[in-house]
Amino acid sequence: MQTVLSIHNISKNYGPIQALNNVSFDVPEGSVFGILGPNGSGKTTMLSIILDILKPRTGTFSWFGVEGSPDSRKKIGSLLETPNFYHYLSAVDNLNITQAISGRGTPADIDATLEIVNLLQRKKSKFSTYSLGMKQRLAIGAALLGTPRVLVLDEPTNGLDPVGIAEIRDLIKKLAAQGITIIMASHLLDEVEKVCTHVAILKKGNLLTAGAVDEVLTNEDIVEISAADLNNLENILHDFSGYTSRKIEGNHVQLFFPIGTAKLEDLNRFCFEKGVTVNHLTIKRKSLETKFLELTNN
Repeated sequence: MQTVLSIHNISKNYGPIQALNNVSFDVPEGSVFGILGPNGSGKTTMLSIILDILKPRTGTFSWFGVEGSPDSRKKIGSLLETPNFYHYLSAVDNLNITQAISGRGTPADIDATLEIVNLLQRKKSKFSTYSLGMKQRLAIGAALLGTPRVLVLDEPTNGLDPVGIAEIRDLIKKLAAQGITIIMASHLLDEVEKVCTHVAILKKGNLLTAGAVDEVLTNEDIVEISAADLNNLENILHDFSGYTSRKIEGNHVQLFFPIGTAKLEDLNRFCFEKGVTVNHLTIKRKSLETKFLELTNN
């Protein structure tokens, strides 16, 4: 898998405040890469640097293997702040103005872009009649003008209701399926977990971890098991070997194994031989929120 963006030892400070501290990671082509962190972690500063809005104090970055190439910027669409659309104009008129000012794409691209963000049926409606989710989809549409290879989004679901969040999530998945690499900063961990293939977690300007979501999240196997008699199940599990810890979670017992060592078939057979019929048995991974809190609370 080729690398779209390489960040090497980026640091940035605002006076005594260290916004980024020697941060390095790579963004693979075709990925949905989430940059996560609480407020003040340096997410927006990082996006501003890779878009040449801010200059780093130290460090470098390269797009498509080329450092500091102005041509690379033409391949990148971005949404750091909601564009200043005219409320009394339609979606198509607003995008025509955006296209004329930015020079990205052509007027002939407007309908195709509106179809991608699922606004073609409402293209003649005034912007003021749009829901928040529709307004955000139009903003992403503006970033898509010129068919960029990469889309950079800062908190794309911020302030949206659940319906709007679901709309943006579906749009991000749709764009990723078309081969667009998406880099998004967010603090909505659940949403990132649902759409991202890769993640970097920042805390106070420091990179805590980066990599594929499955690799970042998984450092142990969590087996969830239940039976009609939960107390009896827990008692027999005393004699099952291989797990490092155990706890009751609701109507289930959770067993924690070193990564890659949990064998559900062996566990099911063990319970059966002890006279316990299992009615639920599955391996769970840690939620991104659990992992995030573990990392950021240390």
